[in-house]
Amino acid sequence: MSLADKLAAARAASAGRIPPERAAIMHRATDDLRKSGILDRIVAVGKPAPAFELANHDGRRVSSAELLAGGPLVLSFFRGSW
Repeated sequence: MSLADKLAAARAASAGRIPPERAAIMHRATDDLRKSGILDRIVAVGKPAPAFELANHDGRRVSSAELLAGGPLVLSFFRGSW
């Protein structure tokens, strides 16, 4: 199964789980973000991300350079509750 097929299946499955009123909020928020011009300011696919430093789970500051020194770095972003 291709990635496009997997994504389509995930969208179809979530459409059945998410109440219509919540789906409307999500779609409106997505449209608002697109209209804000945010897509013009994101890092393009294949380009390096800017260097950053954040606190880890125990409050210690960790830099992206420090993490990249150990190998590839994967970031996940979670919007949280709608």
